[in-house]
Order: sequence, then structure tokens, then C-alpha cells
Amino acid sequence: MQTGLKGKHFLCEQDWTNEELETLMLVTDELKKRYLLDLDTDWLHNKSLFMLFFEESTRTRNAFECGITQLGGHANYLTPKATQIDHGETPKDTIEVLSRMGHAIGVRNSFVDGHKWMRELAKYSNIPVYNMQCDLWHPTQSIADLYTIREKFHNELKGRKFVISWTSAGNYMRPLSMAQSLVTLMPRFGLDVTLAHPKGFELMPDVLKVARENAEAYGSKFEIVNDMDEACTDADIIYAKGWGPIMTVGDDEKRGVEMINQNPGWIVNRERIELSKKHSIYMHCMPADRDIEVTSEVMDGPHSVLYDEAENRMHTIKALMALTMGNVTARR
Repeated sequence: MQTGLKGKHFLCEQDWTNEELETLMLVTDELKKRYLLDLDTDWLHNKSLFMLFFEESTRTRNAFECGITQLGGHANYLTPKATQIDHGETPKDTIEVLSRMGHAIGVRNSFVDGHKWMRELAKYSNIPVYNMQCDLWHPTQSIADLYTIREKFHNELKGRKFVISWTSAGNYMRPLSMAQSLVTLMPRFGLDVTLAHPKGFELMPDVLKVARENAEAYGSKFEIVNDMDEACTDADIIYAKGWGPIMTVGDDEKRGVEMINQNPGWIVNRERIELSKKHSIYMHCMPADRDIEVTSEVMDGPHSVLYDEAENRMHTIKALMALTMGNVTARR
């Protein structure tokens, strides 16, 4: 168990060891129990969190904002337009000022080079920097996903089949970040990962290399298939969401949407759930496009854990803030 996490950034799951992430899970357990019993968690009294959003959010913003409030602190909501960032202020100058006023900052920037911008911010920051989602990674979502899977399977993860599948949601190009976080994180905790997508929707080569290395290091499996039925067969977890063919078309939105629409039928429906194991679960980071990515029958059905997953965003984020902004020591 690792307890010396005060001040540590959380920009990518790979930056944290398994021991550090296990500590976060332990603290999440404690915070979730206290939330259920309405017990005090005033652990970050008078602490301020900056939330800088380059784009809108539902679950991420509210998980952080409710979370810091429940921990006794306060959140400041910021946007580039409402700061001097839109006028060209550098990450260095922005964080040099903010780190003298508050105690942590979360950033959501899924545009091109969003992760690079966050790394630059963290380079000069004296307070923890949290990645609320960027073009490459979505770590605050993936840790909530991991926590949810541990809950649903009583922490018996070894050898379970985890499927992250592309879906044909074609109104715009979504980033690669969710899929990339999942394929690299889940093998570290014993899950056998199957990545499914049509040809042309590959993830970044460096990310796939890390996924394979993690699977080998932790005795898990990692495979890529181009058939959704094959992927869902005997699955324990089906996690399906869309992303753009960014490795094929770059930022060409028009061409990317055309490619998405050329691959219809990648949807989670009753037939695909029936291919999975009897007690399988269906997951999605949300918002899920109803009856496009997933049928309402599945989304509202007995296999769906979407709303538990969404609630766990708050509990895992609270643990992240408590460990990195305060002086919390995790105890079994």
C-alpha cells in the first residue's frame, strides 16, 4: 500500500503503479461507505480545486464538483474563454498563478495536443494536475470502470474477458482516449482484453505496444479482432463506444464520419449480450447514443451497470483528490 501520494499528478494511468492504484481503490471503499451512511468526510477543509474545461461535461464536472464539496472543499469552474488562455496565456503563466491560490487543478482538453498541453501545465505546477480527459487518455473514467468491475465480480478479475468494442456512432469523430485507457489499464489487473473494431479504426501503435507489454507483465491476454460477434462471445464485460478513425484520416472530420457510416451494425443488442456469459455486464462511459451504440433494451436491462459506473466516478475521484491534495493514510 502506497501512502505518499500528496502532490502527485494523474495524467495517465501508466504514471501510477499498481500499488498506488490499489491504495486509491481502498480509499474509494472507505469514501463510498461513508457516503452510503451519510458520515462526515471533511478531509479537504478549505481546499480549492480549479476545473478547467476546454469542452462541456456532465459526469466529469459533477463528479469533481460534488466530490470536492463532500470533502469539505470548493471548486472553481474555468473555461479558456473565461480566462486569459484564449488570449494566448501560456500553461506556465496560468499554473504559476493558480498554484498560488488553490490546491489542485483538473483539465479536460480532448482536442489535438490536449495531453501535450496538460504535460506542459504539470511541468510548472506546484499542485496536482488531473487529466479529466484528453486526446490520448481518460484516466479518471478508467479507474471508475476498474472499481466498478471489481465490485461486480467481487474483485475476482483474473482471466475474465474484457471487451472494448467500437460502435458505429456517426455524427462526429470521438477521441481515442477511452479505448486507449482501457486497453492499457485492464491487463494490469488480470483481465484478458479483446479490442474489437473495423479495419481503419486502429489505436495508436505506441499504445498497443504498452497494452501488449502490460498483458505480458501481468499474465493477461490482449488480442485485436475485427468482428463484434467474435469479441462478445463468452465475454464477462462488454464495454462498447465509438471513436474516430484518427490514425487513418487524422483530423479530417468529414472523411472520418464517412468511414464511420460505412460500418453500420456495430451496436450492442440483445443478440450480442446473449453471446456473452450469463452474468456478464454492459458498460459505457456515457453519454451513450441510445439505439445507435446500444439498444434501449440493453441499456435499461439487467446486464447494464451504467449508472453504478457513473456514480463511481465521484467516489474514485474523491479518493484521488483526498490522496493527492491532503494527508490521508489508507488503512485496511
